[in-house]
Amino acid sequence: MTTAYPLSRHAAAEPLACGPDGVITAGQFHEDVQRLAAALPAGRHVVNTCHDRYLFMVGFGACLVTGRITLMPSSFTPTTLRQIRERYPDVICLHDGGQRADGLPEWRMAPIGPRQPARDLSAPAIAGDQVAAVVFTSGSTGEPTAHVKHWGRLCVNAASEAERLNAGGLAIAATVPAQHMYGFESSILLALHGGASVWRHRPFYPADVAAAIQAMPRRRMLVTTPFHLAAVVDAGMPMPPCDLLLCATAPLSSTLARRAEAAFGCPLVEIYGCTESGQVASRRTTAGAAWQLLPGLGMALQDGGAWVFGGHVEGRVPLSDRIGNLNGDCFTLGERHADMVNIAGKRTSLAALNAHLRSIDGVADGCFLLPPEDGTTGAGSVHRLAALVVAPDLDAARILKALRQRVDPAFLPRPLLKIDALPRNATGKVVATEVAALYRALRPLDSRP
Repeated sequence: MTTAYPLSRHAAAEPLACGPDGVITAGQFHEDVQRLAAALPAGRHVVNTCHDRYLFMVGFGACLVTGRITLMPSSFTPTTLRQIRERYPDVICLHDGGQRADGLPEWRMAPIGPRQPARDLSAPAIAGDQVAAVVFTSGSTGEPTAHVKHWGRLCVNAASEAERLNAGGLAIAATVPAQHMYGFESSILLALHGGASVWRHRPFYPADVAAAIQAMPRRRMLVTTPFHLAAVVDAGMPMPPCDLLLCATAPLSSTLARRAEAAFGCPLVEIYGCTESGQVASRRTTAGAAWQLLPGLGMALQDGGAWVFGGHVEGRVPLSDRIGNLNGDCFTLGERHADMVNIAGKRTSLAALNAHLRSIDGVADGCFLLPPEDGTTGAGSVHRLAALVVAPDLDAARILKALRQRVDPAFLPRPLLKIDALPRNATGKVVATEVAALYRALRPLDSRP
């Protein structure tokens, strides 16, 4: 018999979300979910673009109780949305006016504020084997690759993270969108099945982050990314005391972790995972390089790679990173397989090269890339690398001179192109397809095939 899991583990009177207007209880949430569920048009698939985290939860919950599936594409570009509609012709977009999904039929969510629910509704039960969401990664062919997430596994996911973080009673503010797997797990799911509550809005600027934290009750946690964290710490603004920082989506330096812990007066925990598996492990970055698997998960080294399984993971999922020193439930990370480059018999990773580039005084941002005509990422040979750099006060010659002090000459970029800003998504990750398009538009004529 299939196990059923409640939509939320909160008692009706407990807080589930909060914002400048006040607190929303789980009882109101259950009522709002049932109201929306009764009103949604026909169809089985939904893209939920709501910026308001509470409205996203209501939309997600309404989909669950009606058997609909929430689709979570990796981006909302016209090409991606066209591919989604071709694959799921009945799809509609739930939105709150902040982000539309062009080309999809729309259903605008009405604003919802705190109130006393008309009835003291308990949480509806959802079958554990029900498909709750389909998340997408950018496939190697350009077609989004779908990964199915069942409701029961998502509930186990939240419980596992909640156990590791002692999340019961936490108030969460997140700079990460709810539509991103990390943001979905560490704000939406952690509220629904981890005993936490969420700040409705997504703070962006350092002042917004400070205001959100200040407005929430203790204990409180900021869920963020290295990109956002660096911007907040570098701003030098006094931050209200926090109880926990959670960081993921890109490598985090121990230096930044120490600065962040000092700025917020609390420990920083880093999450490791991927869209395919969900979150896999955690560590306190300032305590060392080792990661510890989340409760219920296992890892195996096989055929030169690492596989994670058990707990909330759907099947056995291969990881993109090289895993070292696996000892029980602890391990260290090496370079990503797809990140390695081999030039003139010398090997390094794009991540290492990017770190060297961004360490140059005067370089605000930048990245190396493998130009399309020179091959693709992986362990195969390439003829040269290129780089896009944001450095308003440096010319290309000075940047290259500094790079020569840091990297082997074989890896110097040819060309190095200065730009105003790198294309990054809402989590601060560099958008590879947009970087490639920017390079194609800017590269010197004599380098074009």
